[in-house]
Amino acid sequence: MKTYSAKAADIEKKWVEIDATGLVVGRLASIVAMRLRGKHKPTYTPHVDDGDNVIVINAAKAVLTGRKVEKKVYYKHTGYIGGIKEISAKSIKAGKFPERIVEKAVERMLPRGPLARVQLGNLRVYPGPEHPHEAQKPEKLDVAAMNRKNMRSA
Repeated sequence: MKTYSAKAADIEKKWVEIDATGLVVGRLASIVAMRLRGKHKPTYTPHVDDGDNVIVINAAKAVLTGRKVEKKVYYKHTGYIGGIKEISAKSIKAGKFPERIVEKAVERMLPRGPLARVQLGNLRVYPGPEHPHEAQKPEKLDVAAMNRKNMRSA
């Protein structure tokens, strides 16, 4: 018996839409990362991009549990000496791009490398309920119904 390895021509990509209203960010990000990698499919191949295209709407309404809103800090480095910058989750949520919390959580759940950058390109995150991908006919994925812990009232 031979091990199956997916080829680029054999891959069928679907479009999936997830409503993030009231969902816990970490749990949402792990499900989205699994979908982007294709690990939910029986034809999963680690070195091939065989995941789905994922649309996350209402990302600004995703919830951080506990005191993470006040305490969670995101760091980046400019590349210069002493160039470490920090920004809190609270200021990101209140800022111009609140969907970046979800984007960053998904990005950090993917393995680093060229394939992960391609897979991250299959993720579309929108802060509100509308998106320009209706022509792709995305099927809705109810993440809140998968596990009772996925949903949290703010």
